[in-house]
Amino acid sequence: MAPEISDSPYTNVIDLTSEAQKERRRDEIGELREPDPPLDEATVNDLSGHMEQAVHAAGWTDLMDVQQKAIPYILEGRDLIVQSQTGSGKTGAFLLPLFDLVNPDKEEQQVLILTPTRELARQIHEEFEQMKIATPRTNRMDAVLIYGGVGYQPQIKGLQEGAQVVIGTPGRILDHLKKDNFDASTLRMLVLDEADEMLSMGFYPDMKEIVEYVPENRVSYMYSATMPPKVRTVAREFLGDPGFLSLSTDKVSVEENEYRYYLVKPMDKDRVLAQLMELEEPESALIFANTKREVSYLNKFLGNKGYDIDEMSGDLSQRDREEALDRLREGKLRLLVATDVAARGIDVSDLS
Repeated sequence: MAPEISDSPYTNVIDLTSEAQKERRRDEIGELREPDPPLDEATVNDLSGHMEQAVHAAGWTDLMDVQQKAIPYILEGRDLIVQSQTGSGKTGAFLLPLFDLVNPDKEEQQVLILTPTRELARQIHEEFEQMKIATPRTNRMDAVLIYGGVGYQPQIKGLQEGAQVVIGTPGRILDHLKKDNFDASTLRMLVLDEADEMLSMGFYPDMKEIVEYVPENRVSYMYSATMPPKVRTVAREFLGDPGFLSLSTDKVSVEENEYRYYLVKPMDKDRVLAQLMELEEPESALIFANTKREVSYLNKFLGNKGYDIDEMSGDLSQRDREEALDRLREGKLRLLVATDVAARGIDVSDLS
């Protein structure tokens, strides 16, 4: 009987079945493990005075699930990956510990928070500014907001004046590093927020280059709504033996959503949308379209029907985009139609 091909020293047999390839991929990226040893969850009563006051300054009475689980590991300085959806309170999970860990007496950059979009960076900065007024000590902490589409000088000024916390998008952050405006040698913490979105938007080369400027003896944290193989690979590249907390199997969003879709002819979509607005009568709503042209068309179409509406797309200046979001948040604008520039990481409460 002829020997099996796999027994031959001159052949290399590769199992191409889907299950075999999945197993091979898992071996390549490794399995993410829960933190070892595990730590007890935190409550408001467990927090220091500065952190407890920051909770109250944010308007919270208790910690959210992701905050209860993640904060103990951050306070211990252990690298961590957190899988948690937008709206689950993860921003507070990495901001609250800063009020214990950052030294306001040192006017130097100590924490870098990377986000995929300007809007998310701005939102994190607003939450930090709200929390920091908690005590006289925390109120001495400063954060500088860094993203493209706006002038360099205010950002350079914030860095030179020693803002302890840097919040921004990868492209402009890297730009400041290359121009020696930003001395990253004093950083002690790196936070990658919405890591899956940063990778899907093509920021991996910038992220990799930024990490080369950051000291190796830092602590690093990664937050992501999903955990595909690419995110896991990057986590192992940027973090040192991280623990993994997953909160996405439970209900972690602020509220569950009901999804409905309607099959309509392309030429009827605008009229059906107008009918839905009349039927649902939303007090406030976000409407997404695929292209900038469609956004502009819907803005004019619904505006002509008497709706209080504005648009947001990449063609608008950063100031106009921020003003549109602020008006929606404050209830001064009923409808906002947008491209996917606003689809991720934006927290607008009370959308009906």
